Amino acid sequence: MFRLDDQVVAVIGAASGIGEAVALAAAAQGARVVALDVNEAGLKSVSERIIERGGRAESFFLDIRDGNAVEKVFADIGKIDGVVSTPSINVRKRILDYSDEELDRVLDVNLKGSFHVLQSAGRVMSKQGRGSIVVFSSIRSLVVEPGQAVYAATKAGIVQMARTLACELGSLGVRVNAVAPGVVETPLTAPIRDKPEWYRAYAEKTVLGRWACPEEMAGPTVFLLSDAASYVTGTVLFVDGGWTAADGRFTPP
Repeated sequence: MFRLDDQVVAVIGAASGIGEAVALAAAAQGARVVALDVNEAGLKSVSERIIERGGRAESFFLDIRDGNAVEKVFADIGKIDGVVSTPSINVRKRILDYSDEELDRVLDVNLKGSFHVLQSAGRVMSKQGRGSIVVFSSIRSLVVEPGQAVYAATKAGIVQMARTLACELGSLGVRVNAVAPGVVETPLTAPIRDKPEWYRAYAEKTVLGRWACPEEMAGPTVFLLSDAASYVTGTVLFVDGGWTAADGRFTPP
């Protein structure tokens, strides 16, 4: 029930990090993967690795900030069973220090870009009468820290857009869910990993005592794409090592 045989799965952000791991995992489960990203060299590498392993893949440049481009790519793909969207950026600054330009940058990719994906994928799948869309949120949709206001707001917005689309398209056979990672070792978090004290503080906030690797986001995502999740829609799957379960690390005697 977890297989994706004969399904077409588009993975946005497939050139690196979580998107790359999801693309490889979907292909391993039998899907024909359409890898999409702004990083064309990374796309070529991922597609080649999938094909070398006996899978099926093709790749196209896509900037999700361009709504017309997103719509065209999905129209060109034709039949599409699953869509996964992972891209996001962060400008880590306190609210009082944010500029309008920085605000626009984060909103354009994280919120507006995700809206374009949900809208275009939803249009295609509603006509088909089936499909699964998975967008990436974050633990920051629920809990915050100084310097994360705009990023957190976009991740909360992604959750609400996914929930709304799930309500709007449920009767048409389309499922929409969000994955909310905790701390994952990706290019986005590289600046934190370079600071040992910061890195350890985040690891210790989880109940597992460590960061995740991108591959640990792939299994939950493939689950949501597959028929194993046929009755799962409008929900947020937290894949955070227990970060949001614990309200403190002190163990009372």
